[in-house]
Amino acid sequence: MKKVRICHLTSVHTRTDIRIFHKECVSLSDYFEVYLILADGKGDEKISNINIIDVGKPKGRIGRFLFTTKKIYKQAIKINPEIYHFHDPELIYIGTKLRKKNKTVFYDIHEDVPRQILAKSYILGPIRKIVSMYIEKVENKYCREFNGLICATPHINKRFLKINLKSININNYPILKEFNSIDKNWNQRDNSICYIGALSADRGIFELIESLRYSNYQLCLAGECESREIYDLITNSENSQKVKYYGTVNRKKIVEILSSSKIGIVTLRYTPNHFESLPIKMFEYMCAGMPVIASDFPLWKSIIEGNNCGICVDPMKPEKIAEAVNYLIENDEIAKKMGENGRRAVMDKYNWETEKEKLITIYKSCS
Repeated sequence: MKKVRICHLTSVHTRTDIRIFHKECVSLSDYFEVYLILADGKGDEKISNINIIDVGKPKGRIGRFLFTTKKIYKQAIKINPEIYHFHDPELIYIGTKLRKKNKTVFYDIHEDVPRQILAKSYILGPIRKIVSMYIEKVENKYCREFNGLICATPHINKRFLKINLKSININNYPILKEFNSIDKNWNQRDNSICYIGALSADRGIFELIESLRYSNYQLCLAGECESREIYDLITNSENSQKVKYYGTVNRKKIVEILSSSKIGIVTLRYTPNHFESLPIKMFEYMCAGMPVIASDFPLWKSIIEGNNCGICVDPMKPEKIAEAVNYLIENDEIAKKMGENGRRAVMDKYNWETEKEKLITIYKSCS
């Protein structure tokens, strides 16, 4: 029997994006013929039975908005699948055009974008609020038309349920089998801290580097630097001798770094978009059996302290971050126990295996 054809669309994310490719596309490929249209400039290919179509890397944000979205729409029409699934706010108008052609369209909402905009440094301060309000107005208007809204957190889902009753929460939890290889004895791990993800001011990189002034342990970083200033900070500052920077790495290397470290850090700054977020790195640290040092947002405290798997601190105070690091490394048995608690919590409830069934059910109901 011929499989139903489905097509994921993104103008922002790469072909190896953990949520789009590794979780959603791969999970759906067992039941559907899956296409992924993107714009990373690496060409067309087929990976893990996913047909990847590249429209070419855009020249800056303006080029992406003006030209890349049109190229993606053209390819989307050419493939002509039964179901479309797009991942970026800038593709909302494409989603609307596809709905007018009577196509089934899902919008995957990764972030609370109006709140996220308020922390974007590349948008001038005085106009951030205007841009935020405009995006919220656009989302509220057009999301009523889509066949399904797939929200990455309960907080986002709560907002969109008021707009479209076909909104569902599918959390961005870890894929358990990715971490099956983590079998290193706790005593063989390095007395090091790790942070995996984008390196930017709003994600706390300045405070994290400053915290090294009060600690003598190595910080392992993997991810893309938002600016040259941040790259220089981690490679050429007074604290850089305590930093091991891997750059942007693949999933295999991420697991390797996690399996060699004793503490995972996720001390994002106090910004509106972060308070109700569920960063994948936090759950990956837990899955890797490490205690977590996290920002003291109420939601995160309910997870970290509720499962006794780490310590929550004020992310704006480097000395408090260092204090938590020193405590965990100097109290090895407590750190080990917290790591075990975190891994157990992920195995029981915070994993992709429980989330993907919801995604597959939605697709099957529309095919």
